[in-house]
Amino acid sequence: MEAAPAPSRRTVTVPCQFCGTWNRVDMARVADRPKCSECAKPILLDRPFGLSDATFDRVIAAAEVPVIVDCYADWCGPCRMMAPELDSFASRHAGAVFTAKLDTDRNQKTSQRFSIRSIPTLLRFEGGAKTAERAGALRLAEIERFAGVAPDA
Repeated sequence: MEAAPAPSRRTVTVPCQFCGTWNRVDMARVADRPKCSECAKPILLDRPFGLSDATFDRVIAAAEVPVIVDCYADWCGPCRMMAPELDSFASRHAGAVFTAKLDTDRNQKTSQRFSIRSIPTLLRFEGGAKTAERAGALRLAEIERFAGVAPDA
């Protein structure tokens, strides 16, 4: 009798926001509040995770779940209006979708590469490739439709 195949783990690889150590996190265990393998501080993936020019490519390429990236700036009124909606989205869909933020003022290399001309702009990545883009402030239900997830999943 053959053994059943092991369930595939869906992971993201992210740098610790405190010490910079790269950690692979099983998205099925996000609710368990994973900790950094080096400094043992929490890796919080139930809220938008800050990316930079230095971390963007590695995080996107290694993600085994869909990734939603909010391209924003601190001074942007519509970005600030959408922030609570994105926070709610990240919390509701933690484990199924990796939600990230990219400050376009501080990370101009990545912003230019993706031709971000207005903010906020959402980008969706699957399998390391950009699959969708949408500019403008969105409500929670619109973010869910853009991400391709069911409400309250």
